[in-house]
Amino acid sequence: MFDFIAAHDIDLICFALSALALIVYQVFLRWRTRRDPSSSAQDMMLIARAAWVETVMQERRDILAVQTLRNSTMAASFMASTAILLMIGVLTLSAQGANLSGTWHVLNFLGRASAEMWLFKLLMMLFDLLFAFFAFSMSVRLFHHIGYSINVPLSLGLAQTQSAQVVAQMNRAGIFYRIGMRAFFYILPLLFWLFGPLLLVGSTAALIYFFYHLDRAPRNNRDLMG
Repeated sequence: MFDFIAAHDIDLICFALSALALIVYQVFLRWRTRRDPSSSAQDMMLIARAAWVETVMQERRDILAVQTLRNSTMAASFMASTAILLMIGVLTLSAQGANLSGTWHVLNFLGRASAEMWLFKLLMMLFDLLFAFFAFSMSVRLFHHIGYSINVPLSLGLAQTQSAQVVAQMNRAGIFYRIGMRAFFYILPLLFWLFGPLLLVGSTAALIYFFYHLDRAPRNNRDLMG
């Protein structure tokens, strides 16, 4: 264990910096959202989902509800299936570590090329994809339950199917989908890590920059990436 850490300290430090940078960004995003909710695109989506549920349940737009939930379920199912396919691809790479580790580390100026480190990197990719699959699957599960709850007439007075409960489930499904997408995007820095630890740090910085623009609520028409 300690021999592995000592032999691959550069790779492990860069991986720790990458993970820490993402955690710090999420803390910053949470702080900024609490300070100014209007600055967050995620907060805008929470409000939009709540308004959509209220409209559908009050005006009995059942067909609109079914179509929208079907699209959301299909999107989450597609991403979950893609995560599984990528996991199979990663497992295939693990069987070819002896042949590929040396070739893929041509640009590796700091890290050490070894079969053990190669397998560790692939294991991190597997964990990331498994986490994304779990998040997308939970999103599909919630969208499935919402399909029943949202069509129950409010006149029945059931506490479990009131609009506030449906809104909470809808936002939970959206949060799981967002978490799955974050984990799915993080596979890119982990992929660059196969070529070297410096590429892991650089691609993580680029990913955080992308997230920053993606999470920012558009203030005007020029904020195309908001």
